[in-house]
Amino acid sequence: MAAMSFSLIIVFIVFPIAMAYAAASDLTTMTIPNWLCLLLLAAFGLGAASTGLGWTATGWHLAAGLTVLAVCFGMFAAGWIGGGDAKLAAVTALWLGFDQLLPYLFIAALGGGLLTVAILALRAAPLPAPASNWTWAQRLHDVKQGVPYGIALAAAALVVLPGTAIWRAAIGV
Repeated sequence: MAAMSFSLIIVFIVFPIAMAYAAASDLTTMTIPNWLCLLLLAAFGLGAASTGLGWTATGWHLAAGLTVLAVCFGMFAAGWIGGGDAKLAAVTALWLGFDQLLPYLFIAALGGGLLTVAILALRAAPLPAPASNWTWAQRLHDVKQGVPYGIALAAAALVVLPGTAIWRAAIGV
């Protein structure tokens, strides 16, 4: 019973809170901290072990994370995405595995596209007076800044998490 409750904490509390923090951090600072990605990496290891995910399934999850890391590293090197987004996408792919990778990437792309359009529209208008003294709002409104894509990545991860092997293992199905 203790192992089951520990796995539930990892899967149902740690992962969602970490995703929410990644989204909030990217929104307010345009960064996703390295420590958060390392926390998600360690939490996956603990979650996989405590749920009894199994070596084969864990290996496939690791392969999904490494695949996304390789692709995102290339995208980062080309200047298409930020380093934090690349790390977050890779560690999220580790959690989701190949079975939920395409839905995750599709939802993240749609959400990121909508987010980009919304931010560009907001940047076309003057920053509202109440927000003019907020550093994070000024940064977000700056046309020289990128888009906090971590918001879309985190939201997509939370949408597809219930379809993952680690979720099913945590609830015992």
